[in-house]
Amino acid sequence: METVTNNAAGAEAVPEPTAQPAPGRSKRQRSVTETLLSIVLTLEAVLVFFVTLVVFGLDITPPAVAFAGGGALIVVLVLGARFVRWPWGVWFGWVLQLLIVATGILVPLMYLIAAMFLAIWIYCFVRGRQIDRRNAIIETQMREDNLELPADHTENPNRPNQGDTP
Repeated sequence: METVTNNAAGAEAVPEPTAQPAPGRSKRQRSVTETLLSIVLTLEAVLVFFVTLVVFGLDITPPAVAFAGGGALIVVLVLGARFVRWPWGVWFGWVLQLLIVATGILVPLMYLIAAMFLAIWIYCFVRGRQIDRRNAIIETQMREDNLELPADHTENPNRPNQGDTP
């Protein structure tokens, strides 16, 4: 659907497209696990950018090696963030976690930082799967009761809505 706007002179301007999926095609619902794991991998890509600068600044490797290796790892992490929608992509994410830990060979502080990111990855993996299972149960119950799912059914049911606060 497009909206048409008028400019100051009253003439019809170019139609502005609205963000709606193509006809007959709905937007894919991302799982909580997929969302959380892709966030972790994206944050790790940002981390690798700064680690690349540290490796360059401390002259640990030649500049070409530092930037090529760092850039390649950033690209792989960003691609990994897109791949977590498939089961093999989650396994690929686990391999990337080990690769991040291995960067401690170049910068020993990375062992500590990688351990923290690994802990975040594990937490997001476990908690995301728990939330996805709970959401699947809720969706099944809603369908059995022939009720319509609310648009924000993935929200925390324990958190009060804005209208519930005094």
